[in-house]
Amino acid sequence: MKKLEGRTALITGANRGIGRAIAQAYAREGARCILAGRNKAELEKLARELGDASVLTLDLDKPESIRAATRSVSKLDIFVANAAMLGARKPIAEYPFDAWVDTFQANVHANLLLIQGLDPLLRKSDAGRIVILTTGVARTPKAGSGSYAISKAALEAMAAVYAQEVAGTPIRLNMVNPGPTRTDMRAQVMPKEDPLTLKTPEDIAPLFVELASPACTRQTEWISADTWLKESRAGKEPSR
Repeated sequence: MKKLEGRTALITGANRGIGRAIAQAYAREGARCILAGRNKAELEKLARELGDASVLTLDLDKPESIRAATRSVSKLDIFVANAAMLGARKPIAEYPFDAWVDTFQANVHANLLLIQGLDPLLRKSDAGRIVILTTGVARTPKAGSGSYAISKAALEAMAAVYAQEVAGTPIRLNMVNPGPTRTDMRAQVMPKEDPLTLKTPEDIAPLFVELASPACTRQTEWISADTWLKESRAGKEPSR
């Protein structure tokens, strides 16, 4: 039996990069995917490719768009908070306030609204699973990482608080740091880097399948995809 047979998964930012690879992996394992994001044309194209998938148009910048989108979902077992905004690459002392606010809206406030809207459905699931994508600079700050690093740190704190609040329910929440991966966002941050030296989103998609599975018992863990991939390729049991 496929690992996610009969389960419904909502993935934000599913039209490209890591989100797209997660959706494809979930579909292969039997999940019905709800592809969420703004790029309706790309999401519809992916939905046709996956077969048993639907498109949920939402704008992370607009709270009412998020609330309306979550109200339209009737069943859910898995939520992957993948979509994020990079923000400006500026020193804190020079940081443009509008960019700061926009980044927090997309990376923190939008996920608060998504969790609030999806929480009742996840509690009804026999094995609700939430996977939050984060970043290494949320815990090891670097100059110039600005609102991206700080908003992701806030997202991690919010996720950890929520995980404690759902203790005793079937919900499991974990955070994944993808690390350097061949994505458009990485290219923006490191324009001189050779993308062919990086792992692909497809390389780490199986990790997200593991965390979405009803068999997963991990809770509130911060998982390095690079460490997981290295151990998986070496045939070792992934670290806890």
